[in-house]
Amino acid sequence: MPPGRAGRLWLTRRLQVARRGADLLDRKLRILQAELGRFREAEARTAAEWSRCCADAERWLLRESMLGGERAVRLGADGQLATVTIPYAVTMGVRHPADPACLIPASVTWDGPTLVRTRQAHAAALGAAVQHAVAAEALSVIEAETLATRYRLRAIEDRWIPQLEQALAEVTLALQEQELADAARLRLAVSPNRRPDVRLALRRHLPAHRAG
Repeated sequence: MPPGRAGRLWLTRRLQVARRGADLLDRKLRILQAELGRFREAEARTAAEWSRCCADAERWLLRESMLGGERAVRLGADGQLATVTIPYAVTMGVRHPADPACLIPASVTWDGPTLVRTRQAHAAALGAAVQHAVAAEALSVIEAETLATRYRLRAIEDRWIPQLEQALAEVTLALQEQELADAARLRLAVSPNRRPDVRLALRRHLPAHRAG
């Protein structure tokens, strides 16, 4: 910190920056807390949908296994892979996954009615799994950023701002004392004969005082 008045100006500017940062962090925290409700709702909704689709896929797989056997299930898998695309979005400067796309190629083999329905059920389960994974990861990212923002805001409000305010008060008091001392020395320098006048007055009144 620079000494003297430069130090007071330096502390004043840093205190303004700290208060401005606290205001911005408080606003960001409020927005993130509001967004948390939406992300939690999406995570719970996709979890329920994934559970439902998994149960439906298992039920159709059991039917196909009972009707055509495991060999029919293996023959129905033609080896084509699904393609999952996960773009990213930004919420209050936080990058998180959002709006995934799951592309499942059409089968090139002959399928019976039950196998077609089994394939559709598993495709739906895969899409639901991707949606839930993205929602859960986005919620985790937003929760972590909310917690970090809360910690940063508390550090500024509870530590940085009080320390700057205390330092500014001490510097201001020291400058005021220095100004008073300078003013006193200036008065003495301007009136060098004031002290002898006081001594002369005391000498004049001293005999009368002794006589009394």
